Amino acid sequence: MNSGWRGRCYEDFTVGDVYQHALGRTINSTDNTWFTLLTMNSNSLHFDRHYAAQTEFKRPLVDSTFTLALVTGLSVADISQNAINLGWDAVRLPAPVYEGDTLYARSEILSKRESRSYPERGIVQVKTVGFNQNGVVVIEFQRTIMVYKRAYLPELPTPKPREPRQDG
Repeated sequence: MNSGWRGRCYEDFTVGDVYQHALGRTINSTDNTWFTLLTMNSNSLHFDRHYAAQTEFKRPLVDSTFTLALVTGLSVADISQNAINLGWDAVRLPAPVYEGDTLYARSEILSKRESRSYPERGIVQVKTVGFNQNGVVVIEFQRTIMVYKRAYLPELPTPKPREPRQDG
């Protein structure tokens, strides 16, 4: 039985590869409000429409850390399904994100090397670009991840479905 897509392992990455991530995600006002409240971000620009209307943006901005988290998430299936994050670098926000925008992402493999501390893993550096429905780049960042090599990939649990009871 085929277990389905498990994500890339260290051996699957080649410097220069570019992945256009398949999924996009539309941001709604609940996403922005909840994330702003969960992170205790008290900047009125994210949740006070009256205040935001008086700024050059004329409407609430999506919390930039939500944008970072969302665009990172859009890349997981292709980049870090079998990895842990070691850090984000060079985060840039060249254009605002608004409620109602749909974000998409693509990533490029910048470098890879064997891990000196964990021989069962390798280190991969990736540049990810997030853009809206109009193709406007709204975020770009580099991310360093530690990725399992295929021979060391932990097994996923494989529960089996049970037949329904027939004693009714």
